[in-house]
Amino acid sequence: MTSNPLLKDAQWPPFDAIRPSHVAEAIDHCLARGRQEIQRLMAQAPEKIQWLDLEGFKREDERLHNAWSPVSHLHSVADSEAWRGAYNAALPKLSDYATEIGQNKHLYAIYQALHQQPLDQIQRKIVEDALRDFRLAGVSLPEAQKNRFKTLARELSELGSKFGQNVLDATMAWHHHITDKRLLAGLPENTLAQLAQQAKSRGLDGYVVTLDQPIYVSVMTYADNRDLRQTLYHAYTTRASDQGPNAGQFDNTPLLMQILKLRHEKANLLGFPNYAELSLASKMAESTQQVFDFLYELVAKVRPKAQSELEELKAFAAEHGVTDLQAWDVSYFSNKLKQLRYDIDQEALRPWFPLPAVLDGLFEICHRLYGINFRRKNNVAVWHPDVEVYEILDDGEVIAGFYLDLYARPHKRDGAWMDECRNRVRWSDGTTQIPVAYLTCNFNPPINGQPALLTHDDVVCLFHEFGHGLHHMLTEMDMPEVSGIRGVPWDAVELPSQFHENFCYQAEGLRLVSRHIESGQPLPDTIIEKIIAAKNFHAALAMIRQLEFGLFDFHLHADYDPSRPKDPQAVLDEVRDKVAVIKPPKYNRFQNSFSHIFAGGYAAGYYSYLWAEVLSADAFSKFEENGLFHPQTGRAFRKTILAKGGSEDPLSLFRQFRGRDPQIDALLRHTGIIQCNG
Repeated sequence: MTSNPLLKDAQWPPFDAIRPSHVAEAIDHCLARGRQEIQRLMAQAPEKIQWLDLEGFKREDERLHNAWSPVSHLHSVADSEAWRGAYNAALPKLSDYATEIGQNKHLYAIYQALHQQPLDQIQRKIVEDALRDFRLAGVSLPEAQKNRFKTLARELSELGSKFGQNVLDATMAWHHHITDKRLLAGLPENTLAQLAQQAKSRGLDGYVVTLDQPIYVSVMTYADNRDLRQTLYHAYTTRASDQGPNAGQFDNTPLLMQILKLRHEKANLLGFPNYAELSLASKMAESTQQVFDFLYELVAKVRPKAQSELEELKAFAAEHGVTDLQAWDVSYFSNKLKQLRYDIDQEALRPWFPLPAVLDGLFEICHRLYGINFRRKNNVAVWHPDVEVYEILDDGEVIAGFYLDLYARPHKRDGAWMDECRNRVRWSDGTTQIPVAYLTCNFNPPINGQPALLTHDDVVCLFHEFGHGLHHMLTEMDMPEVSGIRGVPWDAVELPSQFHENFCYQAEGLRLVSRHIESGQPLPDTIIEKIIAAKNFHAALAMIRQLEFGLFDFHLHADYDPSRPKDPQAVLDEVRDKVAVIKPPKYNRFQNSFSHIFAGGYAAGYYSYLWAEVLSADAFSKFEENGLFHPQTGRAFRKTILAKGGSEDPLSLFRQFRGRDPQIDALLRHTGIIQCNG
């Protein structure tokens, strides 16, 4: 069994040896060991068990995580029929095991007994979180309802996985072949090279446009050919739906309807009136009404500004001959107007942001803020030649590590994310495990022997994901339940990520992350001033879009009626009528690829992005007051926000750092929606 690479007790997974054929054996082995530990605990009276008696069970839980983490990751970044089959076969086993633990009355009694014992603050937080999670797993339900809950959990796990796979398949299934370069007028050379590469890989002449995110964004932003923009928009916004060029082929509509139905039933089983209430049981927000009030208050403040930004954009488009501004025109004319107003263009900035320079600057900023250093690690197996590995050092000691997988490629799901590879743990016998993160993006890959050249938006994205990574990697919690992002309410987890974006809009930060590919010089002050001036260009339009997503998600789950389930499209249309200033065409099926809420962790929680942005904007204002790289402020952020993981209530941690409660106006000032006083 030790020959199975997924079971090796390794700080870095042996990716060069891991195969889909290893998955079933490894997961079965870990589950069997976990069940043995549970049986050992069940042989003892709950009141006799002390804190350290749980360590064997926790070790097996960590062993299971370490075996599953590479499998889940490879399914996301190197998908194949074999990996998908191995992943899907393991999901029901993992779901059933999690439900068994959550519904085990003896384990529940052990934690209830522990709650009566003298505990330190962190131990008490862990126990209280565990007791809540037992209740949310149906530990007190009658046996028949427990079995139904177990079935629901398994089906929801499988449906979410299938939803995401359909989106990936639909994205890869479409392409548009073009032989006349004139039809691609306006596209940057970088994008044209990517399109030519796509054609070559298919054995075709000319160019191939795909739905890969970097290509889609570039075409929508730069292509002068309005018909091409419309063609691409139509294909992209109908992915995995009953509309568009591949209508019905990967249709997620029945899946999302079933997901909503089963989530509602799950909430009802646990005594909640709807899934939104269940979702909030483990979040900062105290009630569905509080979330709705928060979102609609922002709508009231943001929508008038968004409407005026749209009117300005319509007038500008009309000056250029387009009097019927459509969804596929917005990015194009918005970019043109931004160029005109600020003399700045994302593509023109690429030579200033070669990836090595951006990483050097990012690492230097983290060094100045948190006192840490970075070192490239070359003797680690990876899943693709583009992947780089780094260690983080603090006073010469390696405290964490991470994988960087930054380029778009086939069989890799789109978007950007951080995930846990290894968690920080220190066991009672002194053995330790340092945290390791996966940091994944989908940037344009290097071309013609040059390093990858990033847009400023790419740089912001990298800082965002790295903020998540630092939350995971700079934790000082030794107990796995509250280490890194574990135990952190989902509506607070975006605080560090959004906080770090701010350094991409500060002169000192921009000088550090820029180095021209030819001259080696940092960005000149004239360009830096333009980037900062353009930061909040059409910020209200961007925020109203996020509010649309957040309200759609929350209404979808809070208002669900099983006797008369409403078509999600109707819910989205109602939200758009109240909130949106740009109405997409009727064929748009955004919800069918909304993986955040149907295949990710944001169900009835997408509001978290804006909720946490209030916290991040207000936290960053302390750096504006004290100095961007003020050492004491940086160390305080590390010690109160990044180091504490899920060991304390995030509002309490925010108060420790900021000295007061968060203020919503900080967000509105940071985005330029309201003006600073004085």
